[in-house]
Amino acid sequence: MNDYPELSAMHLDALREISNIGMGNAVTALAQLVNRRIDMKVPRAQFMPFEETIALVGGLEEEVACVSLRILGDVPGTVLFVFSGDSARRLVDLLMGMPPGTTVELDEIGQSAVKEIGNVLTGAFINALSQLTMLNMITTVPMFAMDMLGAVMADLMIASGRVEDHVLVIGTDLVHEGEMVINGHFFLLTDPGSIDKLFAALGLA
Repeated sequence: MNDYPELSAMHLDALREISNIGMGNAVTALAQLVNRRIDMKVPRAQFMPFEETIALVGGLEEEVACVSLRILGDVPGTVLFVFSGDSARRLVDLLMGMPPGTTVELDEIGQSAVKEIGNVLTGAFINALSQLTMLNMITTVPMFAMDMLGAVMADLMIASGRVEDHVLVIGTDLVHEGEMVINGHFFLLTDPGSIDKLFAALGLA
């Protein structure tokens, strides 16, 4: 299956189900970490050309925070959690128990906190995906960057090497007490051939 833009309704349903389960696990992990109730809006799963993801997130000059982890095992690739700079600052306020809007700039402690939350979210997502597919998926130590989206993505593509032209993108909004905390996107960038293994494990080869 190489004609990814022509994925069947069955494949798209499978991707959405993966998104729901993976994000559900991630939100549960985040709620436990901050010891507060976190609600999730229904994730938006898409399989799209990588170059189109830039506009989806907000453009090359959009300030973002990004946590990235390399995936080893049966489905090698890279998973990213990219969220807006404002989301990163709201996360720090939530984690530190401070009123929203308190954090203006991320110091070393703030960056470490955002990196840990991103690690928890991405780790929970990949663990859910691994359990669902019965594939061996091991994540490496997370990397954190906060910069303009264009710079972050350029560095990540250099570090990741060759990946599939199309990527799985999952957009989600996480809400606390009616106020949005995170507006972010998961990106699953797979090495060539890995996405076929993923679909095969789901019985969709």
